[in-house]
Amino acid sequence: MELKFSQIPAFAGRYLLTLQITDLLDILIMAFLLYKVLTLVRSTKAASLLKGLLVFFIVLALSSLMQLNGIHYMLSKTMEWGVLALIILFQPEIRRILEQVGSRRIIAFFSHSEAGNVIEQTISQTVLACTEMSQSRTGALIVFEREILLDDMVRSGTVLDAAVSSELLKNIFFVKAPMHDGAVIVRHGRVLGAGCMLPLSKNVNLSRDLGMRHRAGIGMSENSDAAVVIVSEETGSISVAIGGMLKRHLKPETLENLLRNELLPQEESGEEKQKFSLAQLLRGRKGGGVDDGE
Repeated sequence: MELKFSQIPAFAGRYLLTLQITDLLDILIMAFLLYKVLTLVRSTKAASLLKGLLVFFIVLALSSLMQLNGIHYMLSKTMEWGVLALIILFQPEIRRILEQVGSRRIIAFFSHSEAGNVIEQTISQTVLACTEMSQSRTGALIVFEREILLDDMVRSGTVLDAAVSSELLKNIFFVKAPMHDGAVIVRHGRVLGAGCMLPLSKNVNLSRDLGMRHRAGIGMSENSDAAVVIVSEETGSISVAIGGMLKRHLKPETLENLLRNELLPQEESGEEKQKFSLAQLLRGRKGGGVDDGE
C-alpha cells in the first residue's frame, strides 16, 4: 500500500500508540549504547576511521544507484572483509571495553563515578610532581584538555597513552630528557602526548618578565578551554592559566584546589567555587590578565 504525504502524520500517530514500555526501553538502551560508543571513538584515529567508513558507504550507495557495476563489485567484495578489518583497527578500543565489562569497572562504563576518581588521582599526582619540580626549579608545562579536543597539538609532539603519575611527569620534564622542552597534554586522566608545541599568546600587554613557557601556556588557554599548569625554570613558581588569564606564585594547596574546582564536576556550592576559581580570582582585571599575588 502506497502511503501519501498527507497521511504520514496520522500514520505516525497510530504507530506511536502501538508502542509498549519494552519498545521504549529498547530504544533508550540502544541510544545510550550508541552514545557510549561515540564517546569512546572521539580520538583522532577513530574519528578519522569513522569518516572514512562514511565516505565508503556513500560511494557504495552511489555506485549502486548509478549502476557502476565494476566499482560496486569491488566495494562489495571489500565489505566482506570489513568486519575483520574493523576488529583489527579498533582492537585497543574493543579490548578496553571488554576489560571493563569483565571486571568491577563495568559500573564505570555506564557512569562517570570512576572518571571522577581518576581525575582526583591525576590532580594529586600533578600537584606532587609540580611541588617537587618547583623545589628543584625544573620547568614544566602541563595542559589539561576539557571540552575542546587538542589532537592537533598532540600530533606536534610524541603520542603517548599512560596514566598520570608524579614520576612520569618528572621524567618527562627532566632537563636532559628528549621531551622536556614542550608541553604534556592530559586527557581524561591519561598523558596523551609529550613534547607538544603550543601557540604563543598574542596579548601585547603581558609582563615582559614572562618567558616562552608562560606565553605558550597563556596562548593555549586563549585558544581553548584547557587548564594549563606552568612551573617556572627560573624561579620555580607555579602558575595556572585559564581563559587567557594567569595566576602566579601558587602554593601546592592552592594549585590543588584550583585544579579540583576546574576539572572535577561538582555542584555550584558557592564559597569554595568562588574562592578557588581562576576566573573569579581575576575577574575585573585588565591588561595582561596576570596576577602576581597569592
